[in-house]
Amino acid sequence: MNYNKTNNLLGWITFFVSTLVYVLTLEPTASYWDCGEFIAAAYKMQIVHQPGAPLFLMLQNIFSNLAFGNKESLAYWMNFGSAVSSGLTIMFLFWTITALARKVLWKNNTEITQSSLIQIMGAGLVGALAYAVSDTFWFSAVESEVYAMSSLCTAIVFWAILKWEAHVDEPRSDKWLLFIAYIMGLSIGVHLLNLLTIPALALVVYFKRTKSPTNGGVFKTLLIGIVIVAFVLWGIIQYLIKFAAYFDLFFVNSLSLGFGSGVLCFMILVVGGLTYGIFYSIKHVKPHLNIILLSICFIIFGYGSFAMILVRAKADPTLNNSDPDNAFSFLSYLNREQYGEEPLVKGPYFTSKVTDRKEGGNTYIKGEEKYENIGKKYNYIYDRETVFPRIYSSDAGRGHPQFYRSWLNMGESEEPTFGNNLNFFFTYQIGHMYARYFFWNFVGRQNDQKGDGSFTEGNWITGIKPIDQARLGGQDALPDSVKTDPSNNKFYGLPLILGLIGALWHFKRNQKDAGIVGLLFFFTGLAIVLYLNQTPLQPRERDYAYAGSFYAFAIWIGLGVAGIADILQKKTNPKTAGLIATVVGLLAAPILMAKDGWDDHDRSTKYVARDLAKNYLESCAPNAILFTYGDNDTYPLWYVQEVENFRPDVRIVNLSLLSADWYVRQMKDKVNESAPLPITMKDSQFKQGTRDGLSFLDRGFKEPIELSSILDVLLSDNPNDQVEYQDGSRSNYLFTKNFKLTVNREEVLKNKVVPAKWDGNIVDTMVWNYNKDYVSKAELAMFDILVHNNWKRPIYFATTVPNSNYMGLDNYLINEGFALKLMPIKFNKTEEEMRMGESVNTEALYNNTMNKFVWGDLAHARYLDHESYGMLSLIVNNFSTLSQSLYEEGKKEEAKKALARCLEVIPQRIYSLGESRVLYFLCKQLYQAGLTDKANALLERNATYVDGLLKYYIAIAKTKPNLEMQNIQMGTQVIYSSGELAKEYKQEKQAKAMEKSLNEIETMFSGTQGK
Repeated sequence: MNYNKTNNLLGWITFFVSTLVYVLTLEPTASYWDCGEFIAAAYKMQIVHQPGAPLFLMLQNIFSNLAFGNKESLAYWMNFGSAVSSGLTIMFLFWTITALARKVLWKNNTEITQSSLIQIMGAGLVGALAYAVSDTFWFSAVESEVYAMSSLCTAIVFWAILKWEAHVDEPRSDKWLLFIAYIMGLSIGVHLLNLLTIPALALVVYFKRTKSPTNGGVFKTLLIGIVIVAFVLWGIIQYLIKFAAYFDLFFVNSLSLGFGSGVLCFMILVVGGLTYGIFYSIKHVKPHLNIILLSICFIIFGYGSFAMILVRAKADPTLNNSDPDNAFSFLSYLNREQYGEEPLVKGPYFTSKVTDRKEGGNTYIKGEEKYENIGKKYNYIYDRETVFPRIYSSDAGRGHPQFYRSWLNMGESEEPTFGNNLNFFFTYQIGHMYARYFFWNFVGRQNDQKGDGSFTEGNWITGIKPIDQARLGGQDALPDSVKTDPSNNKFYGLPLILGLIGALWHFKRNQKDAGIVGLLFFFTGLAIVLYLNQTPLQPRERDYAYAGSFYAFAIWIGLGVAGIADILQKKTNPKTAGLIATVVGLLAAPILMAKDGWDDHDRSTKYVARDLAKNYLESCAPNAILFTYGDNDTYPLWYVQEVENFRPDVRIVNLSLLSADWYVRQMKDKVNESAPLPITMKDSQFKQGTRDGLSFLDRGFKEPIELSSILDVLLSDNPNDQVEYQDGSRSNYLFTKNFKLTVNREEVLKNKVVPAKWDGNIVDTMVWNYNKDYVSKAELAMFDILVHNNWKRPIYFATTVPNSNYMGLDNYLINEGFALKLMPIKFNKTEEEMRMGESVNTEALYNNTMNKFVWGDLAHARYLDHESYGMLSLIVNNFSTLSQSLYEEGKKEEAKKALARCLEVIPQRIYSLGESRVLYFLCKQLYQAGLTDKANALLERNATYVDGLLKYYIAIAKTKPNLEMQNIQMGTQVIYSSGELAKEYKQEKQAKAMEKSLNEIETMFSGTQGK
């Protein structure tokens, strides 16, 4: 009784302590990546990107009610939902650790000793609190993302299997297995990671049900566990829906019944079959069959949260990703078909060439009255393939082939081998994309800059100088900018050592349970590495995928207390040993991790994502069309529109999604206060399988062709406007890249598209060269908008949209802030003069920047995460462009105000070499404006930062030539240019300092090259 009371009390204490930590460091609004989309979707019950997270959205919607109608605090309360989920995870982890420790330290039918109680509770506290403040888990705990709730599902099922084990000999103990099945079903509506606990759970059942376990039995159990994972992942999640879809196909296309009739019939068959099976198992006393069928039922019950996707898709909400309102679109949504698949068993090398293709199944979409077959799926055949492909991506646009060659030290013409394949797997996929993350959490972290293989960005450190020196090429010390970085965390490897002690103790004292924890560690870590088969240069760090593995290791960190106590008992009494071990464990893991980790997880003063999203929208005139591209220039905008109702008149068009037919259809509807886009294409002209990608075939037209005529040809069903391919298929094609668009001057003036001062620069015809070799649905829709908008709605491109998506319209895009406005104007100036001068609408940019924009409390935020400080270059460039334009127009006082405002807005800390480049230009404008003291101060601060980094890069290059060559060249150029700038404005002190720095760098670099 005392044990239970203590265990329960301390469990709840860990919940309140960890939740308090998360609430104190909680982000007060939406953050970057998926959070903006999730919050917006949860608020209005909408559809997020594939494969969805319906249960997560519904639960977050409940937490949103705590805002009591205050839309600006709604995101905070959804983030609070993640904090609570995370706190509960820690509580269940505590109970899991104490349950495992108890099995070793408290023998059945004996009275628990005080020393054993101290060790058990100490283990729970140390392990649970260590995971609570681990880098990866803490990051997800303070934002509205699925990973906190996913971790909770993992914690509950692992705790529940130990409860089943403890009560297995009692009547009705299998209720715990049904509970686990239900939680797993529910977890599908959050994230699939929880399914990877199944092999470990299977092993618990095997050890408890088998009196004499054998190695063969263990192996068979693992295989059964893997089969169960596959059955749930494919059999229930995918094939259950696939069978329903093909039933519907038969009922609709063959029997001429309504859409959904086949699905209903299939549901009746499944329910009837399971019901019959359950009654059969009871009647014939087949307990194993009974528990299997009941478990399937409970998984399906939990999985039923996905009904929300279908129901809400039918309602056509604003955010309706993939529009999964029928059986086949829902199946595509669940299968994540828009993201493609990575080869796992067999596949190409990155240099392999396609030699043939093999037909797969048919692809169906919903038509007016029946499902339509829009063609076959194809699997490509390559000239060179390998088993276990790891270096397979030939995507040159993302730099994959070049990265493979660089990472593997391959020559430009060298063909990859299976040895290269394994090398990449072990060194990059395991070493860089898993072990590095593991060490972040339990050894130490250099900084939070995104690491793509560099020794200076996103790496791990110990804080022990000799070890770090040896690992980082013998360099003497990190530069001050890295050492003072909030995300520079030194754990000295103590949590790792504690976990290793715990693992050794566990394997020594209870090999079965240690094997179960080890299996959990493997399947939620390295098994994910095997399955994901990640390509290099990921857009963000992926440590969140391995949180379950870190959870398992935290169990061993806790058990390290028992291991240390065992050692200390040789010198002192058991009670004292337990107390000392607990204190040592708390100091070595959670307290140390919290001390160093607090400053880089405290997001309580950060508003960057929300406020910059408002700046994007405020850059646009009323009723504008704003083209965006990536997650971080779209999701926060969706959040501020859908939740805070900010600038709902602007229509956000994500170009990454515009190639999907469902998204184009949605653009033809009214959304919030935004009228439908002027897209005239019929749905049948751009449905999936129709005009998915139109090639360019040059027909020799030298003169520009009217865009409306080009669009007509691209949309034509006339065989004369199409080309026939070798397989007999026909397709429209782009016959010229020389475009023109006749301008209706009256509409331009009427709608005030152009500032009054530029009325004389309005052209009769816009002429440009299209910049792509193909036309996707995205460009097709954009052509349609340009032709039929007739300048009634302002058109903008977000400044973060890649130039390749401008379609060649660069010279007609005018800077008005965080968006470039399309204007039919031309100036009698060189291209360089246009870029630096009149390609900026100075009045609009000044009004937006000085009067409308908000800056996310950048200068005073306690911590800026990588995505937030990554926006600093964009912000500084905005001010720099404004001040330069004002200066050239003779508006020197306004230029001074803009520069002063910039210095108020940006933080004193410099975060990256990229930022230092734009700060150099800011220094130049400060000198121009006569703000010499401020220019000198910024120049010196910038140079000190770059100088420290350069010497660090060069020190590394002593043993790793060319590793940081690009950074060395970039930094050297900043120092050199800064010196020249100081000379130009006769600042001798600064010029000499730059010259000295440059000489030192050149001397160091020469020594490096000589060696």
